[in-house]
Amino acid sequence: MKYILKTNSRKYFLNNKEKAREIAESRIEYFNCFYKFYFNKIRIKKQKSRWGSCSEKGNLNFNYKIIFLPQKFSDYVFVHELCHIKEFNHSKKFWELVKKTIPDYKEIRNEFKKITVS
Repeated sequence: MKYILKTNSRKYFLNNKEKAREIAESRIEYFNCFYKFYFNKIRIKKQKSRWGSCSEKGNLNFNYKIIFLPQKFSDYVFVHELCHIKEFNHSKKFWELVKKTIPDYKEIRNEFKKITVS
């Protein structure tokens, strides 16, 4: 199945930004109970092609459209970015961190590739 999320208006972003922030903060708090990583801020953005990112300053950034994903995909994104706090790469160590809370991350990642953000 291919998912397409097409919601680009500024009004739609503003109407959903706080809900996205609440969900992101809640899920990051939950997963960080396992990792205990220090991060700076969680930001919600209106992005065209990214679901999330992690800055070298320790900021976790998420696309507001993440709230429209099935939870297994949004959790994958939250954990993926959180793990970049410790491993700022996609090394074996990074994927071992992801696997700690998302043991089936490979299957989810393959399925997630079918989702288009626009």
